[in-house]
Amino acid sequence: MTINWFIPPVGKGSGGHLNILRFIKNLEDLGYTNRIVIVGQPSPPSAAVAKRDIEKWFFPLKASVHLGADDATPAAYFAMATSWQTAYYVRRFQSCKQRCYFVQDYEPWFYPAGSNAMLAEATYRFGFATFTAGDWLAQKLHKEHGARTRSIGFSYDRDLYRPMPELRGGDGFHRVMFYARPPTPRRAFELGILVLRDVAKRVPQMRVVLAGWDVRGYDIPFPCEYAGLVEIDKLPALYARCDAALVLSCSNLSLLPLELMACGVPVISNRAPYTQWLLNDENAKLADPNIQSLVDAVVEVLETPAVAQRIQHAGTAFAEATSWEREAARMAEGLAELAGKQP
Repeated sequence: MTINWFIPPVGKGSGGHLNILRFIKNLEDLGYTNRIVIVGQPSPPSAAVAKRDIEKWFFPLKASVHLGADDATPAAYFAMATSWQTAYYVRRFQSCKQRCYFVQDYEPWFYPAGSNAMLAEATYRFGFATFTAGDWLAQKLHKEHGARTRSIGFSYDRDLYRPMPELRGGDGFHRVMFYARPPTPRRAFELGILVLRDVAKRVPQMRVVLAGWDVRGYDIPFPCEYAGLVEIDKLPALYARCDAALVLSCSNLSLLPLELMACGVPVISNRAPYTQWLLNDENAKLADPNIQSLVDAVVEVLETPAVAQRIQHAGTAFAEATSWEREAARMAEGLAELAGKQP
């Protein structure tokens, strides 16, 4: 019941790191001993600084922190890769019984066709026991690369996210939250801006809340509020102020839709296999990934209270039915099977 988690350098506000650390915390509660092994560049100044940053940016963990994979890295029964780069370190790591892979997205799609995409894709054929974020990834990696996969779901932080209807309305504006992060192409920043530009022409009383990146230097063609990179504890109030949220994705979804649902915010997204493992026509408003279809979807949610209310209620119920503890137990069950033990 020991796991070495090989992770990239930790960044403030990183959703991928948050998911990894949450599984570590829940597995600690199930009796696992976890070590965090940070590999790649830029390397933190020291393991102590890295542990302090993790506690400051996320939450405290019992897990020890180690820099680099070398002879000083403790042995563990499981070595867990968490990104394609870390998979190469895990493949070389000898002091373990089982090599595993926690895959949150299809990382070859993060790059243009070329070396990085091919190197990322190759890791899915390393033979590691693979835990994926959702069914779409599990099926894709098994079908296309022969990976041994087990899908794991996500949830949300119940201590943070909840409906706060008292924060919404009162000034006559419809607020739409948009995850605006230009450096992350898979979140379709440009498409979202074009969609919201046309929505603003049809719904003049709309105000857009742009969160995720400082985009004040961009030419935004509609009235908006610049939230930038928001501290985690400030996100629930920001979400709860909004009447709808446009969440676009060109690959696997993040935690954002679940967090928005938990705050009672109707979610609008693009219809695709990598969104529909989590979103459907009951708990969200899905539209084809083109400007006109998405514009119509946003306008319908803003201007048809019955539609917004139906999606809101279904989304909140869907989010409330999820559980981090249950998903961690599913991962522990998979680990126990790999160790040849009954969970």
